[in-house]
Amino acid sequence: MLEEKTHFGHEDYEINQREVIYQGVFRMVRLHLRHRLFAGGWSESFTRELLERFSAAAVLPYDPILDRVILIEQFRPGSLSGTTPWLIEIPAGVLVGNDTPEKLAVREAAEEAGCEVTALLPITEFFTSPGGCDEYLHIYCGRVDAGNIGGIHGLKHEHEDIRVLNVTADEALRMLRANEIKTSPAIVALLWLELNRGKIREKWLK
Repeated sequence: MLEEKTHFGHEDYEINQREVIYQGVFRMVRLHLRHRLFAGGWSESFTRELLERFSAAAVLPYDPILDRVILIEQFRPGSLSGTTPWLIEIPAGVLVGNDTPEKLAVREAAEEAGCEVTALLPITEFFTSPGGCDEYLHIYCGRVDAGNIGGIHGLKHEHEDIRVLNVTADEALRMLRANEIKTSPAIVALLWLELNRGKIREKWLK
């Protein structure tokens, strides 16, 4: 009987060939690879397409004093097959150059929602869709003063047209439960807020 292996690492797969199929804003590659099996031995060689993207960071702007959340709404071509391509999200962007996830989260909150983030709490980090994409996402909660946040934002040269939604935390959670929010960073961040709202307010109101 083959000995089962339960812990795998980078030494447990082989990429025999990597082809660039498309290069644009994103890159699509075709990988010819094989990997070790849980039951022992190696898999047969097989092919997978992979969308290669930069890692990203997203932030949920939250005002612990007013108990309000800042969400954004914008057009997304990936949701053309849905009920509407305008989706409710949280500010986010991709990591390039010497950016850190924390710096990026603060900058995107300012660019996309007009928010000045004065403190950050890490929520989680994860691969968004590892079956076919290598994007890795860092999510934060950012403390803001929601008193005067609103309007239309975004960078013109990036063709952004972003509407700010300044809502109570209760309203944001109602939208979540009503399935009005269909983007994973916003869903994850709001579920985290629902679980940790009291602790966050206690921490940030000291």
